[in-house]
Amino acid sequence: MKDFAAIDFETANSQRSSVCSVGIVIVRNGEITDTFYSLIQPEPNYYTYWCTQVHGLTRLQTDNAPVFPYVWAQVAPMIEGLPLVAHNKSFDESCLKAVFRCYRMDYPDYEFHCTCIASRRAFPRAANHQLHTIASLCGFQLKNHHHALADAEACAWIAREIL
Repeated sequence: MKDFAAIDFETANSQRSSVCSVGIVIVRNGEITDTFYSLIQPEPNYYTYWCTQVHGLTRLQTDNAPVFPYVWAQVAPMIEGLPLVAHNKSFDESCLKAVFRCYRMDYPDYEFHCTCIASRRAFPRAANHQLHTIASLCGFQLKNHHHALADAEACAWIAREIL
């Protein structure tokens, strides 16, 4: 796969619609050509202790952030015509669908691919198939795990190697 958009969401709580940040990495002809990162005011707008422990974001950082429809209006033209790639696509795809439903937006039925599933075939003997482990096996050192843009970049690196 030479052209795609790697995507990663972080959520504020257990509701999949509570996306609080998004990272996008655009790859064309096998090269990273663009990136995008934004905080998002989550819906519902509360943070659980566990989610904050994972990514470090709190309501303080996102209370003045744009809501999802505004952010997605910037993202949509960037990813138009590209398949989306995520590590554990079931999470990111379900977040995207949930937040589209939450805001009553028409979901464009994005094509999604999963680097986690692909990594099980490519690295059957890996200690685990977590993002940081597989990224390392592909030659990428993930330094800011659970920051949406850093995770999207790691996913893009993996996808260029194994998809």
